[in-house]
Amino acid sequence: MLLEMWSLKGRYKILHFTWFAFFLTFVCWFNFAPFATTIGKDLHLEEAQIKTLLICNLALTIPARIIIGMLLDKFGPRITYSFLLMFAVVPCLATAMSQNFTELVISRLLMGIVGAGFVVGIRMVSEWFPPKEIGLAEGIYGGWGNFGAFGAEFALPTIAISTAFLGGGATNWRLAIALTGIIAALYGWVYYNNVQDTPPGATYKKPKKAGALEVTSARSYYAMLVSNFGLIFALGLLAWRLAQPKIHFLNSDGLLIVWFLLGWLFVYQTIKAWHVNKDVVEGKKIYAPSERYQFRQVAILELCYIVTFGSELAAVSMLPAFFEKTFALEHVTAAMIAATYPFLNLVSRPSGGLISDKLGSRKWTMTILAGGVGVSYLMAHFINSSWSIPMAIGITMLSAYFAQAGCGSTYAIVPLIKKEVTGQISGNVGAYGNFGGVVFLTVFSLTDAPTLFTTMGVAALVCAFLCAFFLKEPKGSFAAHYEGEAEEAKVEKVTPTIPKTWLAYEQEQE
Repeated sequence: MLLEMWSLKGRYKILHFTWFAFFLTFVCWFNFAPFATTIGKDLHLEEAQIKTLLICNLALTIPARIIIGMLLDKFGPRITYSFLLMFAVVPCLATAMSQNFTELVISRLLMGIVGAGFVVGIRMVSEWFPPKEIGLAEGIYGGWGNFGAFGAEFALPTIAISTAFLGGGATNWRLAIALTGIIAALYGWVYYNNVQDTPPGATYKKPKKAGALEVTSARSYYAMLVSNFGLIFALGLLAWRLAQPKIHFLNSDGLLIVWFLLGWLFVYQTIKAWHVNKDVVEGKKIYAPSERYQFRQVAILELCYIVTFGSELAAVSMLPAFFEKTFALEHVTAAMIAATYPFLNLVSRPSGGLISDKLGSRKWTMTILAGGVGVSYLMAHFINSSWSIPMAIGITMLSAYFAQAGCGSTYAIVPLIKKEVTGQISGNVGAYGNFGGVVFLTVFSLTDAPTLFTTMGVAALVCAFLCAFFLKEPKGSFAAHYEGEAEEAKVEKVTPTIPKTWLAYEQEQE
């Protein structure tokens, strides 16, 4: 596969078109962080307001990943991704034209929706690649797509400076941010016209019921409700942050209204989940063993994504300002140094997926990588101005490797839980990555960088412990096809008129 992936035919064409779509959504999503201090000076923002904007950037991605996951399972990745890319131009232009803190909050909240794009590609890639290769394929998609965070931190300040003459001699951050949205919208049209949801003739499997995640036991239903509450809690935490005196966005009455609406949202989610799963909860429906999955496994993967992707979100958002202040660097220099963290995504996330494919145990790959995340962040706790910059970069890149490889390992497992609801499970796990980002950035906004690194490190070690004792190896982790598709392939050999499965299509390509 490593040699074949450079091909632009068949499934590799889909992989390349899809990771680039993800890349552009991340460029848009992270186009604020490189200019955080510059925008703060231009619009006279307080430091607490800048930190809050970083949290706002993540907030709506939490419910958006759930909603996008449902739309994805219903309409397919081609339509869903194309629409999301075209939508990106709206919050990008809104940010570029913002004149005050309130307008920036609204634009960055909307930008959080664009950050949900990751979920779409997970389902697309799983449709085109077999279980035995899913780790590397998803790792390439996630890693090269996450490289968009590096693209934003490294390239956008350069664009802003080189076009300064258009902004009256000042750093032209407005043009740089607007440009990211325009490019994403144009690529949305390109994506729609060049990909398809499945290999020719294959069937796109959809959940039997829409509106909420289908679970296969009463215990899983109640676990899902707890999981949903956690995401609502993260949004409530953000609302509380926006109501702090130094932020000047929500007053106490506004906070109560937001909390009431979030409570109503949780009730609505619970009702929808009941309608979808009531027969299972009441014992009227019993799934066959081959159709069951444990939501506990989803919950552990949610925790894994909190400490891997959640910590990555926090680090990418705060590192430019951290290096600038810790080592008294110029803004552009600090942004480029901080970009070493997302830069490593090119190799670290695919390597996490590849290790998961080759080690023979996806469970122990996840456990080891989560432990590495914990140890490396605890080392980063000690970075200060007395350190040499290369040493600080080295520790940063070590933590980046483990966090990003852990992301790859997490999503080497997610598509193997239950194929037809992969979009919704991906959405839940992905949303918890943003949950982690919100919580970690809230800790950062209330404390300092060393405390943030310590918090992320301890959380990751707890996650490693839970993986070691409670995470189960997915059934068919290293099979040549997804469960049930072998039978379809056999039927096709007998009756050639039946539509081909992706497995048969893959054999044709070989």
